Amino acid sequence: MNSRARITKTIALVMMLALSGCASWFESTDKNPDLHLVKVELVKAKLLEQHFKLRFRVDNPSDSTLTVRGLSYSLYLGEIKLTEGEYDRWFSVEPNSFKVFVVPVRTNLWPQVRPLIKLLESPDQPVPYRLDGTLETGLFFGSDVHVVRKGEIMPGDFIPE
Repeated sequence: MNSRARITKTIALVMMLALSGCASWFESTDKNPDLHLVKVELVKAKLLEQHFKLRFRVDNPSDSTLTVRGLSYSLYLGEIKLTEGEYDRWFSVEPNSFKVFVVPVRTNLWPQVRPLIKLLESPDQPVPYRLDGTLETGLFFGSDVHVVRKGEIMPGDFIPE
């Protein structure tokens, strides 16, 4: 075997050994994070424009730090789409912990006023809500975690006495 072939094989072997450690960058045995809508806070309401703050909580059940690159979301009350949007600020969540972040929202609920009033007319009847979202995670090679959360709210809990 000539020296050129020996050098080529040595370089190939070194590259294979070096790149085998990088396999952990592509595969992860970590558990998927959880996303929850914690609170919807009304900031300002006018006839044609409403401002809200949506408070989300990201739970990181894994043993490594989670990097969140963004969130795409749609929020429904019954069948009425209240809002949709994207949040593109990066943040990290420590291992086995959680982080709460706030997404400012501006919307116009005027076109849905009648069906919205109909949904909320009985303050003691639960109203279903649904959160559809995609949490973008990962530092170098991202992965998308799709989230669908369903629940009920009691309108009377949000009406001051």
